[in-house]
Amino acid sequence: MIRFCFVALFLIAYLVLGIPVLGLLWLLKKINPKAADYISLRMVQYAFRFFLFLSGVSVTVIGEDRIPEEAALFVGNHRSYFDILLTYSRCRRLTGFVAKKEMLRYPLLRTWMKRLYCLFLDRDNPREGLKTILTAIEQVKQGISIFIFPEGTRNRQEEGSLLPFHSGSFKIAEKSGCPIVPVTLNHTAAIFEQQFPKIRPTSVVLEYGDPIYLDRLTPEERKNISTSCQALIQETLIKNGSFAK
Repeated sequence: MIRFCFVALFLIAYLVLGIPVLGLLWLLKKINPKAADYISLRMVQYAFRFFLFLSGVSVTVIGEDRIPEEAALFVGNHRSYFDILLTYSRCRRLTGFVAKKEMLRYPLLRTWMKRLYCLFLDRDNPREGLKTILTAIEQVKQGISIFIFPEGTRNRQEEGSLLPFHSGSFKIAEKSGCPIVPVTLNHTAAIFEQQFPKIRPTSVVLEYGDPIYLDRLTPEERKNISTSCQALIQETLIKNGSFAK
């Protein structure tokens, strides 16, 4: 419980002490939007890395050199709240995560998320969900990468399993022309979810796959991109499953 308390206290302190910082960033955004965006990105990344340090998480990263320089659609499996910390702390460029709309309930946290181009998906309203996907497409066209978990929710099944991928997630790449980067995370549920509310020091594996360019695929391959990405991530989950937790 000690680690959980430290993490919770740091989160509260960051959000409260960050209130004047948000005001300064708002002013800077008026003068130099790019500088404000990247300062926001780096601040949150430093905070996330400190969260991981407090939690005792060690990360083995594979294939980071495969990430393209251009804006991309990152698609990954999702088993833990820590998936966001692990992946966002390594983003080299502006990246917005697609989160569930329930995250809008949390003041300050939602403000930081909006500053970082995160989008909020209403899973129960197809019309609003489509609007979110269309916004994501526009953001990619503006050079902002998007990270989405196509399972749609955290997978609470056994390690190595996957929920079905929602094909709509891949419309972002189809309509924007950006590459798709498969992302696989192993053992992340062992950090927190498996012994809630305790946080346990854990060794996790984060692997980036080769980017997939839809314009280089056959029509049949493009049609089945959701299934093939799921298969790639499933294969990588099995391959990396032997790493010590």
